[in-house]
Amino acid sequence: MEKEKNDKKEHILDIAERVFSEFGYEGTSTRFLAGKAGVNMAMLNYYFGSKDGLLKAVLDRRISTMRQYLQEIKDKPISSADKLMQAFDVYLNRITENKSFHRLMHREISLNQRAELVEFISENIYKNLHVLREILLEGIANQSFRQVDVEMTVASIPGLMYFLLNSRQVSGYLLNINFQDQDLFETALKPRIRAYFEDYLKAYLLKHETKA
Repeated sequence: MEKEKNDKKEHILDIAERVFSEFGYEGTSTRFLAGKAGVNMAMLNYYFGSKDGLLKAVLDRRISTMRQYLQEIKDKPISSADKLMQAFDVYLNRITENKSFHRLMHREISLNQRAELVEFISENIYKNLHVLREILLEGIANQSFRQVDVEMTVASIPGLMYFLLNSRQVSGYLLNINFQDQDLFETALKPRIRAYFEDYLKAYLLKHETKA
């Protein structure tokens, strides 16, 4: 019974994420959401209380899961450089595989129409970025990374991907790639983004021996 309840909630959250992303918060009614999810209004309200509650649950599910992955990487007994590359891979995969969620999240932040929700999103994104910050500080402390502007480095990690994915037409021109071609995106762009960041890590962060 409990599994059935959880499966139903997850189904509603999946549908809500897609619908909110496509139509926006203002353009989506709870009745429309209930119809798309194949549930009645009473069930929607029972699980989430309101449309605000549903949107918050949609956002919390993805952001908190992301933090769990990052924290697990941070706690691994591996080098700081390997931790940072694995954290980058998590960001790359999550952002490219959950485009509708990230479009929804950044729409809410940019419109800034619901202050409490924007504060919730911002605080939780910061908690995720703070894990990256801790990995960088660990690398500096154990002398595998050189002294850098940690906060700007943290900002550059998701910033690169957000620009490429949220400015698709410009990025398509710049990189000469069709962002609508999913196969090309997976086989060409994702490996290119990862290779760039690995080079960036080696050139910018890692310590290099200098000749006497």
